[in-house]
Formats: sequence, C-alpha cells, structure tokens
Amino acid sequence: MSTEDRSEAEAGAESIAPVPQDNNPLLAWGSIPDFAAIRVEQVVPAVRFTLARAAADLDALEAAADGLPISEIVGRSEELEDRLGWTWGLVNHLNSVRTTDALRQAITEVQPEVVTFHSRLGQSESLYRAYLSASAAGASAEPALARTVELALRAMRHGGVGLSGDAKEAFNANQQQLAQLGMEFGNALVDATKAWHRDLTHEDDIRGVPPSVRGLMAQNAQLAAIDGSEAASAEAGPWRLTLDPTCVMPFLEYADRRDLREVVYRAWIGRAGPDGDPKLDNSERIARILALRKAQAQILGFASYAEFSLDAKMAPSVADALGLLASLHESSKPAAQRELADLTAFAKAEGAAEPLALWDVAYWARRLREARYTYSDEDLKPYFPLPRVLEGVIALVEKLFGVAIREGDKTGWHPDVRWFDVLSDGAPIAGFFLDPYSRPADKRGGAWMNELRGRSSRLAPPGQAVRTPIAYLVCNQAAPVGDKPSLMTWNEVSTLFHELGHGLQHMLTRVDLLPVAGISGIEWDAVELPSQFMENWLRHPKTLASFAKHYETGAPIPASLVERVLAASTYRAGSAFLRQIYFARLDLELHHGFDAASGASIWDVQRTVAADNTVIPPLPEDRFLCSFGHLFAGGYAAGYYSYKWAEVLSADAFAAFEEAGLDDDARVAEVGRRFRETVLGLGGSVPPMEVFKRFRGREPSTEALLRHNNLS
Repeated sequence: MSTEDRSEAEAGAESIAPVPQDNNPLLAWGSIPDFAAIRVEQVVPAVRFTLARAAADLDALEAAADGLPISEIVGRSEELEDRLGWTWGLVNHLNSVRTTDALRQAITEVQPEVVTFHSRLGQSESLYRAYLSASAAGASAEPALARTVELALRAMRHGGVGLSGDAKEAFNANQQQLAQLGMEFGNALVDATKAWHRDLTHEDDIRGVPPSVRGLMAQNAQLAAIDGSEAASAEAGPWRLTLDPTCVMPFLEYADRRDLREVVYRAWIGRAGPDGDPKLDNSERIARILALRKAQAQILGFASYAEFSLDAKMAPSVADALGLLASLHESSKPAAQRELADLTAFAKAEGAAEPLALWDVAYWARRLREARYTYSDEDLKPYFPLPRVLEGVIALVEKLFGVAIREGDKTGWHPDVRWFDVLSDGAPIAGFFLDPYSRPADKRGGAWMNELRGRSSRLAPPGQAVRTPIAYLVCNQAAPVGDKPSLMTWNEVSTLFHELGHGLQHMLTRVDLLPVAGISGIEWDAVELPSQFMENWLRHPKTLASFAKHYETGAPIPASLVERVLAASTYRAGSAFLRQIYFARLDLELHHGFDAASGASIWDVQRTVAADNTVIPPLPEDRFLCSFGHLFAGGYAAGYYSYKWAEVLSADAFAAFEEAGLDDDARVAEVGRRFRETVLGLGGSVPPMEVFKRFRGREPSTEALLRHNNLS
C-alpha cells in the first residue's frame, strides 16, 4: 500500500475511529512490513482501526449489494477481508515467531472483536442473498468467480448465516469461546515446553550423545546462564536438556542412559498435562473445545463435528476417511508388528536386559538402522549444511517449474530470517521469508507455511497487473553452533522441502481472484499434496547428490552412502504409517463418536484407539493430547487424516515423474510444467479432484504410496 493510498484510507476512516499512532506499520496493508518498527503498543489500536474500517466498508457493501454485479460484491469483500487479514495475520504470525507476554495480552484484548466481526461478515443476509442469486443464475462465465461464490455460500452456511434467535446467539458465543480456548491451548503448550529442563553435569549423563547435540545442550546452558556455564563446551559441559524437539528427539535416539531417556520421555508426553503446572493444564481446555465444537455442529444440523468438518473437505464423508485409514491399516499394522519383533530381537542380542519400553524405541531403532545400513544421522549431517540444502531445493524448483529464486535483502523479524525473490522470465512474481532456526524462548515449535499476502488483480499496486503473493516459511532446526553452519538431519531436510512445497502452491498460482488464489479455497485434505510431493524428490539419487556436499571440504556425498540412505528410506515404514493412522483415528473418534455424557473420558477414547493402532500401548499417564496442537490450536480438527489422504495424491503425482523418467530432464520439465499449471497454478479455483485429474488424467490410486514404502 503506498503512502498516498494509506493516507487516503486513514482520512476516510477518521469518522469511524481515532487514527492510531502516526506511521503505524501494522496499517501498511498489503505491503511488506517494516518489522523493526513494529511495537506491541501498536497492536490494539491498529486492529481496532482496521476493524472499524472493515465494518464501515461492510455497511456500505450491504446497503448496495442488491444493485451490484456479483464480481463487484466479491471484489469489495476481497478488499475488506484482505486488510483485516493482513493486520491480524501479521500480529498472529509475530506471536508464533517472537512471542511475549505483552503481545499475548494485546491479542487477547482484541481477539473477541475480530471474532465478532467475522461472525457478522459470515452471517450477512444481504451478501448471502446476493451469492444465492448469483449461484442460481450460473454466477459467471468465469470459473474462478463461480467457485468463489460456491465456497462463500458454504462458508456462510457453516458460519451460521441461517441461524436466528437463541441458536444464533449461542453459536456466536461458542465461536468466541473456541477462539479464546485455542489461543490459550497454544500458549500453554509453548510455556510448558519452555518450562521443563534438566541440567546435566557428568559425562556419564550424556554418554552416547553425539558432539553436535552436546554442543547444542552446552549452548542451552550458556543461554540460561546456569552456574559454571560461561565456558560451557560440548566436551566438558554443563549441558541443559530441554523439551525443544532439536534437543529432546536426538537425546532419545542417542543417550545410553536409559533412566534419563525415561525421564525426558515422560516429560515429553506429559507437557501441558494435569500432572504439571495447573495454569498450563490443557486437559480441561480439550474437554471444553470438544463440547463446543459438537454444539456448533449440531446447531448447524450436523450429527457431529467430524461430519461438519468433512462437509468442506475433499473426502466425501467420515466413512470415506475412515475407509482410507482402514485400507492403509491392513498393510501397516502387520508391518509394524514385524518391525517391533525385529527391534526386540536386535536389542536382546545387543544386551538389553529389559523389555522394550516406549523410551527405548527411538534408541534401538536408530542403532538397528545403523547396523543394517551402516550409517548414522551424524554421518549424514556434515553433508547437509543449510546453505547447500537451500541451493539444492532451489535448483530443483527451478528445473521443475521454470522459475528462478534469488536471495534478496529485505529485513525480517529476526536477524536469522532471510528473504527470497521468485522470478519468471526475469520478473518478480512472488517472494518468501525463511525463518529456519529453533528459538525456544519465544518461537513455537514445529514447521509451517503461512501467507503474508495473496495474489490479486484487484489489489494490485498502481501500474501493476497483479499483486504478487508473499509467504512465510518457518522451520525449527538446530541453529549454528560456534563456527559451524546449521547441519541438518534427514528429517530437517525433508521438512524444508515440505514447507517450500506449500509455499510454491501459494506463490505460483495463476489465479488472480484472492479467495481462490494459491492455497485459498483448497479443501483442507488436499493442501498437503504439493508439500509431500516435494519430499518425494529426496528419494531420487541424482537430486540428493546434487546438493549433499561436505560443509568443510565440499566433497560430494559418497555414492555408496546415498544408496544406503535411500535403501533406509522405507525403514520402519509400517510403524510410521501406523503412528499417523493412530493420530488420525483418534482425531475422528474424538470429533465423531465421543460423547462425554456417556461417562467416558478423552483418555478412554485414546486407550481404545491405541489398542488397535499401536504396537506398544501408551503409558497409562500418557497425556500427549494436551500437546496435540494440530487438533486444538490449529486447523486439523477432524482433518488429521488429510496427511494420509493427501499422501496418496502426492505419491501418485510423483509417480507421473517416475513414469516420464526421473533422469530425463526434458521430460521431467514437461511434466513439471503440467504440475505447475494444474496443481500449483489453479489454486482453489477448481475442485481438487478435478485439478488432480487434469494433471494425472485419472483419479488417484494408493498403489504408488504403498509401493514407495514397500507396503504393497
């Protein structure tokens, strides 16, 4: 947004609300933010100013809706939603990557007002009538506009547009509570993860832990300024063990001290649970969230929240989602049982005196993989420095999709954040920020892609045909230690490919209508297709060897090591599949069959689902649901199955490249062009099954997924 446009916007809103501080960067709608200028005291006035502007625009649109063409109604809705989405999205993004108590408090103060406005927008009867009229008349010859109208009608029905009286009042009150509970759940999880630590001072405590992880733990001790940590080192300690995944996961894999593995495992599965700080206990929040979601669905006429959720997804019904999980269970459960037997026999042969416990699995699985394939994660990490991996994934994207990606100099929210321009024929068409490293003190865990702004012709700056899309890519790999770059694990490399895949769908869209451009408007169970598709390229020896080079010598990864890595890519695939099926089944049971009035608890549901979907039952005190942010602080409620649903699509899509010949660059580029034009290009403007059929020429099959994982 230009200075002139912003001044004009503020002048037009003066009668609505007091103008906030001059030059508030949270009001630079649609621009690339000046992150360094953002202050927490600007949040509340900026959000309220933006809400007031949106309310005034909605008043004007509702008053004129009967006389406007549907394209203008959609366009004006696009504008008002984009401004609020930009400011509110930016505030919440910052809460994820550099949270503070003051920022949380500011968000808590204005979140009810944001929810109220969204409820009003989703329940606008005049806009609903306009969309109904347009739908009945065929909406438009323009498919993207017709699809926008279709999706708007569905969203408004789900938003309670047909409600009135007590039902509407209850629905809206529930929405407020759900928004608040979701934020509280996420904050409690961050705080509970940050609160736990164990300081280790004896060499025996970290026996078996590799130097890179020791270095990270020594760095943790230095940052915490514990006694004697000023000169902490990987060799001499002290070392601080935390629940940050970059620390706890390798500790569980490598630490020889079984008793300490048990301690950290129990802490991990108990995060934000009832046995810890009562203020951080998420168990009651889960019960309230489930009850409120069920009530919302029933107010709208659905039997369960799962039925409500799947009404807006690619899977036709809950039965279809469960059917996919059941078909994958047939192959994965026996495979997981065989894998456990192999692991048990190996551990016993290596001298393990106790039966395998849950805190032993990662440790012995790592040792068996090393024995079977004669390499370790530590052998791989020197070949995966972040700069090389970035070069590799960028080169792959450029080859597949005919774009160029160049690093630029825009400043992000932290010194580690980097900016990249995406160009086509030399012209910028998109851009993204990359925030690669874990910062346990103020950044939530996990990895994700989110959008700063989407592609739009209506919102294009003066002199430009379209506004270019911009994405945030956020990972949580280990930061550089000392003079070494960030040396990545195999999972961290896969995660970077995954998140860039999401970003590509946002950035390479060819649709100019914001509600269906990029990832917008795509059914939730199809959005993982491009992300999981990108992960598949790590199975290709030529792609892997192109960037895997030693961070010190530049020597390429040995071909024999590549062979062993790829041979190990399906190691314990049955266990990995079963784990995802367990999570997905648990999600659907909680949101479909669970009835708290029957006297059952969420822990009863967990035990029942675990009985058929795990090979070692969870501990009786397992409370991992209290840290299951995907379900209770994210968008995956009654949708976790989508990882497997979309994995079928992504594996089948990658099979199209296999059929063309992965080493035939010309044919790969041709298939890549078709993938870009369909899967990446069409966004939400076409239903996802139709998009897939345009790319593949048929409906998807599970064959490629099972074949890739040796589960056929």
